[in-house]
Amino acid sequence: MKKFIMGALCGLLNGLFGSGGGVAAVPMLEAANLEAKESHATSVAFIFTLSLATTLSYLLGDKLDFNMAWSYIPYGAAGAIIGAMLLKKIPNSVLRRVFGAVILFAAFRILVKP
Repeated sequence: MKKFIMGALCGLLNGLFGSGGGVAAVPMLEAANLEAKESHATSVAFIFTLSLATTLSYLLGDKLDFNMAWSYIPYGAAGAIIGAMLLKKIPNSVLRRVFGAVILFAAFRILVKP
């Protein structure tokens, strides 16, 4: 039942916010006794699959601008490769703080943006 709730919540967030499911997946995976680095890496695989489903849904609903997406994909892929390499070198305590800071920054921007 726990996995059902986690999967459904992450899928819902991913559908609503783009890749927001990863934000929920990491703490949930850590609560399931994965270490921080394993949680981050595992959430990527999980969110990749959810993102494919979300992309298909947006595509069928005529809400997807492929030209805009493709203009960011090469840079995003390069950043993803660099991030995966850095994940191996960053201590878990620093990783948690950086992840928390990113979440707080995103929350702040959402709250103050008119």
